[in-house]
Amino acid sequence: MDSLFSLGGVVIVPLLGFSILATTLILERLMFWWQITRRQKRLAQEVLRIYRQDVTTTLIKLDQNRDLPLARIFLAALELEQPTPEEFRLALESAGQAEIPILKRFNTLFETVITVAPLLGLLGTILGLIQAFSALRIGNLGGMDNIGVTAGISEALISTAVGLVVAIVTLLFTNLFRGLYRRQIALIQEYGGQLELIYRKRFIKN
Repeated sequence: MDSLFSLGGVVIVPLLGFSILATTLILERLMFWWQITRRQKRLAQEVLRIYRQDVTTTLIKLDQNRDLPLARIFLAALELEQPTPEEFRLALESAGQAEIPILKRFNTLFETVITVAPLLGLLGTILGLIQAFSALRIGNLGGMDNIGVTAGISEALISTAVGLVVAIVTLLFTNLFRGLYRRQIALIQEYGGQLELIYRKRFIKN
């Protein structure tokens, strides 16, 4: 660690902070999406099957899984007192919109890390080059001091490498989370539409 700080300079400190922040948020999102993808589709299929037979059991099932976005969306519509089909649809849409910030949580922070980390790495390299060239002695071109300057230039590049690694890793996971988000939005629209159709049939019969 001491060697890393000596090679990368002062910008290694914020880069290390960004790497810790990104790692923590990535782990949180991985746990979140693992729970969502493991349970939500199965819950939606089971709820639609139960809802065709018993509304009360459906509400109980959804309440037991209130930690899932789809369960909260369905409950927002099913807990209304005898809504019209239009009111039912609006409730589903409004609840779905309310879940979007939860599904896209930390995206802004990820984008900040992706943008700022390479710039910090570049700043570290520039500072390292300034420091290396300030030690350059024109009258001693073949001396040991100038050999040290050449080594200092290569060492200064480590900050750029660290910045790029932090940004690339964060970008890969950010794209993964975006893909999962799009899949869940499609799933919510699909099963929300099916729930609305079942409700419309019930409403017409009554």
